[in-house]
Amino acid sequence: MHYVEAKGLLTGKDGYFGMNIYRGCTHGCIYCDSRSTCYQFKHPFEDIEVKQNAPELLEKALRSKRKKCMIGTGSMSDPYMHCEEQLQLTRRCLEIIYQYGFGAAVLTKSDRILRDLDLLEVINRQAKCVVQMTLTTFDDNLCRILEPNVCTTKRRIEVLGKMQEKGIPTVVWMTPILPFINDTEENITAILDNCIRTGVRGIICFDMGLTLREGNREYFYAALDKYFPGLKEKYIRYYGNSYILTSPNAAKLMKIFRKTCRDHNILCTPEDCFRYIGEMPAQYAQIGLFD
Repeated sequence: MHYVEAKGLLTGKDGYFGMNIYRGCTHGCIYCDSRSTCYQFKHPFEDIEVKQNAPELLEKALRSKRKKCMIGTGSMSDPYMHCEEQLQLTRRCLEIIYQYGFGAAVLTKSDRILRDLDLLEVINRQAKCVVQMTLTTFDDNLCRILEPNVCTTKRRIEVLGKMQEKGIPTVVWMTPILPFINDTEENITAILDNCIRTGVRGIICFDMGLTLREGNREYFYAALDKYFPGLKEKYIRYYGNSYILTSPNAAKLMKIFRKTCRDHNILCTPEDCFRYIGEMPAQYAQIGLFD
């Protein structure tokens, strides 16, 4: 872990802004796209870059905005990694979001988010809060291989249930689904059943498969050699050097996914989910115009 003084924090445009308080990750997910060399990391991925002045940058930015909007975090680096227990930068940023009357959209795999349930609840009452959890693998033994340094899927489902109890809307990222590993009807159905049970508002699933490019491909293949001997060679035979690796079961699984979502009134296109996450309720979006 190392510290930097960042020059800026928020990216995006009016209506929705994102922030990454940390850069890198310690969760160890074997498929992580953020390892890709295109993101130009100058340090080892597990050596977390901490933007120690993130709260100050956020406060300066929100103080100057006349229109309230959603502030998202978690797109590149999980805001609830192990270092957040000590540093509490995510919590400080949530406090600032609440102080200035903005909405929050938080994406994580970690149950550490429950520490900030009090803040998430009051942000949702005042404006809007959407908690997003990634669920890829219902089997906890397999989950511990694919996502080794973070809580299991069943624990994340418990988190979704606690959000439901507090009236905080949730969206699930059901991605990636790894060919020949977790691309089974049993896995997808189990995840969907629990999304229904915990009342999620939407499920983001671009397709049944994953993407690989330089950086994350090598890390993923090394994990296959370690945990699934012979599977790397099958991937190479089947996909070559493709960027998009679609599951052979994709058509059947996507049909199950879409029908289940339609039957239970769950948003299921990425466009609809992103629109829901990014929209600030109209009665709050205008508050800043009259401050």
